[in-house]
Amino acid sequence: MRVVLDTNVLIAAFVARGHCHELLEHASRAHRLFSSEAILAELDAKLTGKLGVPADKARRALELLRSRMTVVDVVPLDVPVCRDPDDDRVLATAVAARADCLITGDADLLVLERYQDVPILRPAEFWAFEAGQREG
Repeated sequence: MRVVLDTNVLIAAFVARGHCHELLEHASRAHRLFSSEAILAELDAKLTGKLGVPADKARRALELLRSRMTVVDVVPLDVPVCRDPDDDRVLATAVAARADCLITGDADLLVLERYQDVPILRPAEFWAFEAGQREG
């Protein structure tokens, strides 16, 4: 399965050893993870700026992600979908990756439920979605 993880899921995976961390570990082993320069740049900015993670530790986290993900070239959406341009870049990443799902905790994305053919899921919803994909 082709999976895109939004910045907020990646942040949660690195700052806490909870559900998002388990999801990242599982998805990186069992599926193909995709990202974009926009998502990775936002992650870097939030880790070092908002969360105060030292730059060298953030760099190592990004290097680890790059080793486990395919970074796709993103084409901007024809028409803005979300009020936050960063969210539109996440949607564009999912489209460029031909993702089977986009996993996010962002309410502005979750309310869409789907963009084009890509289901938009909460991290906790991924496990049931994955099971359904195996059965179907």
